Amino acid sequence: MQKKALTAAMAVIVGMYLSAAAGADVPSGDPHNSAGGHVEELVVYGRAESQIGVATSASEGMVGYDDIQLPPMLRVGELVEAVPGMVATQHSGTGKANQYFIRGFNLDHGTDFAVSVEGVPVNMRSHGHGQGYLDLNFLIPELVQTTRYQRGPYSAQVGDFSSAASADFGLYEKLDEQLVSLAAGEHGYYRALAAGSADLAEGVVTGAVDVTGYEGPWRLDEDLEQAKAFGSYAGRLGNANLRVTVQAYDSEWNATDQIPQRAVRSGLISQRGNVDDDLGGETSRYALTARLDFSRWALTAYAIDYDFTLYSNFTYFLDDPVLGDEFEQRDERRIYGFNLRGDTDETDMPDGMTLRWGADVRFDDVDEVGLFGTNGRVRTDTVRNDQVEELSIGAWGEAEWQVNDRLRAMLGARVDWYDWDVSAAQAANSGSGDDAIISPKAALAWRFTENAEAYLNYGRGFHSNDVRGATITLDPASGDAVGDVPALVRSDGAELGLRFEDGERFNATLTAFWLELDSELVYVGDAGATEVNDATERIGFEGALFWQATEWLALNAAYTVTDAEFKTDQGGGREIPGAVESTFTLGLNAAWQNGLSGSVRLRWLDEAPLVEDDAVRSDASMLVNAGLAYRRGGAEWRLDIFNVLDSEDDDIAYFYASRLPGETAAGVEDIHFHPLEPRSVRASVTWHWQ
Repeated sequence: MQKKALTAAMAVIVGMYLSAAAGADVPSGDPHNSAGGHVEELVVYGRAESQIGVATSASEGMVGYDDIQLPPMLRVGELVEAVPGMVATQHSGTGKANQYFIRGFNLDHGTDFAVSVEGVPVNMRSHGHGQGYLDLNFLIPELVQTTRYQRGPYSAQVGDFSSAASADFGLYEKLDEQLVSLAAGEHGYYRALAAGSADLAEGVVTGAVDVTGYEGPWRLDEDLEQAKAFGSYAGRLGNANLRVTVQAYDSEWNATDQIPQRAVRSGLISQRGNVDDDLGGETSRYALTARLDFSRWALTAYAIDYDFTLYSNFTYFLDDPVLGDEFEQRDERRIYGFNLRGDTDETDMPDGMTLRWGADVRFDDVDEVGLFGTNGRVRTDTVRNDQVEELSIGAWGEAEWQVNDRLRAMLGARVDWYDWDVSAAQAANSGSGDDAIISPKAALAWRFTENAEAYLNYGRGFHSNDVRGATITLDPASGDAVGDVPALVRSDGAELGLRFEDGERFNATLTAFWLELDSELVYVGDAGATEVNDATERIGFEGALFWQATEWLALNAAYTVTDAEFKTDQGGGREIPGAVESTFTLGLNAAWQNGLSGSVRLRWLDEAPLVEDDAVRSDASMLVNAGLAYRRGGAEWRLDIFNVLDSEDDDIAYFYASRLPGETAAGVEDIHFHPLEPRSVRASVTWHWQ
């Protein structure tokens, strides 16, 4: 781990921020600094932002501001739950990426769900743990201002991994207040945060430092240690707006992975117990981003240094009855890239026409991506140990035409080209290649009343596969000949949607959607990785609403139901393991003028087939979280209660064979589950000033 580098980065950022803040004036009459006065703040919900006449589908939108800050958050990855219909769970330690569910997808750690931060992609391709690996732990939630989302492959602006949905997190350029926050809670939780902004050299500097620790409710202490630092400068460079951002993140943890039901029922372990004590991981991410924003176009460039090590054991003693089946997954890489975005001046186009365009370049220089057998975190054998160079270039354009006062039409397309080179420890699996894909898009938006708009959308998307699968010829374990897989896999989707808005008080969307993939990336529990499977088809319905019921109370809800199967011509009727049939979320946010605020959030995750013939299913689960805060002057006190009902439902479940000591050599097929964390309480106090 690169703790010295992180410590140095944090020191630089804190010093930069404090030196700027020291010169910032604090108005003597500011209500935030009055000794006994209440703070009267306007609550702003991003969900209330009007989308009629702007959006090109019913399944896109924006959330932000108090939508993000008011609800309680157990894990950073739950930031994605701002996207209507999205659910984030966990089957391992807090430092690992979450599991994501939307529109009948078990997205594992990110397959077919593309996320970016300020336009910089987060998903990892050809990753040591799984394709599309999406770890959001490096984010500091208080710095996230907005989340812009799109469900379905209808936008030309988003490419790889975006078939199910995509989201881009926007970060605050300038915080309204400086803050220092201290939090503590059950199961050894603590967190310290300092953040703020100040004017500097005709610009603004923003800095934050976040240190978190957690032992967890499990028999095996997580011993989570997370440190994050953030710094940015925003100002002018010539006739452009400039923003430079540095981020540093370092984390290590122990993990309690999913456990077999039979071990709990027999009393061998408790519901919060574990089989292998040596599991866990460590990861670090250091990033530098620069953005130049001109009047009609913007350029973003980034460089990321990333390091990941994870120890897992899902089958215990099935493959190795002596040393056990523990294994290490390793990923060390640097990522370089830039993206260009622009649109035309209306004076350069025919009346009613708008053209948007862009390009993306990304290069992953992977020094090591490997899989190793281990015992007690010591390597015992090498399954794979590779080096990968992967380059992608994409270009896209969208033309939107305001046909008349009521009708808009959009046509778009993107072209993506991938080039790769794999240097494998087993020479037969080395190789290089390239592939390309064209993704057309089309949409119609008809505003049939002042308050309602209907949409018809079609789009082609894609996900990339691990390029090691495109060069493989021999199974690394058995030595048997194996076939390769395509590097780029097409998806096609369409939907019919309706949006209704009544000012800023109420809005709702209804959507019927269809999506098929030429092949599915499915998580395989006993392998601990995603594998390529057959083509799939999903048909579903989705509804979402926001209602500002009173000046102090707002409600949001989302419901999705999906029928997901492997395609008929490849064995119809086969269920997709982990494809949750429906989800429901309900959020209530309240904020009074006396400084008191509260939030309650309910999340319901339906049953899912765990095997293709639907003979084994997971149980539905329900989770309720609640938070209450009070602010007076510059001081704010907050109390969060997670799993209010103390539900013992599963956070996630899988079905596969594993072997415990004394069991037959073939092992036992069983449900392996990770329970929800039990009811826990966290409290924080925050000091604000300007």
